[in-house]
Amino acid sequence: MAESFGSRLRTLIEERGALCVGVDPSAVVIEQWGRNDDPEGVEFVALSTVEAAIGTAVAIKPQVAFFERFGSAGYRILERVIREARDASLLVVADAKRGDIGSSVEGYAQAWLNDRSPLAVDALTANPFLGVGSLGPLVNTALATGRGLFVLAATSNPEGRAIQTAIVDGGRSVEVALLEAIGELNAGADGFGSVGAVIGATREPPAFDLARLGGPILVPGLGAQGATVERVGRLFGEVPRSSVLVNVGRAILERGPDRRAVHDAARRWRDEISGALP
Repeated sequence: MAESFGSRLRTLIEERGALCVGVDPSAVVIEQWGRNDDPEGVEFVALSTVEAAIGTAVAIKPQVAFFERFGSAGYRILERVIREARDASLLVVADAKRGDIGSSVEGYAQAWLNDRSPLAVDALTANPFLGVGSLGPLVNTALATGRGLFVLAATSNPEGRAIQTAIVDGGRSVEVALLEAIGELNAGADGFGSVGAVIGATREPPAFDLARLGGPILVPGLGAQGATVERVGRLFGEVPRSSVLVNVGRAILERGPDRRAVHDAARRWRDEISGALP
């Protein structure tokens, strides 16, 4: 049986630190890098970012939207990004935020978490707002193939707060109910679970003991969204550092197109994050 994603992630964080580099070839970034906003520009930025992450980051997190805006050409580039990262021993977290019901979510599971798919990644972000139970095919496929999920719980964008802090049955907020459900999915894991939560560094601490999550935490919000490494240390100082994966995207990519400058920025963020987490 394949080693679990949770176990692999913890080992790599202990070895390399907690940095995940966001691969975000948006039109703005491509223009800043002096390239045309076309598939060739996407490929140049994306592969340069992967190169900069090698030897520094634990993982990359390609934002799927920036690839799929160019249709099949964009997906071919994404497939290459996944291959190049895998060859460089980088984990790949696809930021696709998939979620649905029934056969549709099973299709997403086959696309992103099945060995036969050219899009198969190490972990996938998932949208639980059709109910955590609706993610069953994603959870089952991930666990069967040694992959993972990061379920949106307390996201870094301010627009999400009204929904995620709303009170549901039992007096809990939506985000707390989601974190409890994730903890239940990890309860039967042998050691550390592979179902994680997305918790933004821009948020206030949820009213939930994160030690009960039993799985990894993906942390967006640093840099361009305003959060600092010191805030990451305050938010996640009570959980094992090997369970926290911190994403930095635009704050690294803004150093391009000089690949050495992008690599140096990634290394600085890695070191600062490591210094902030106990």
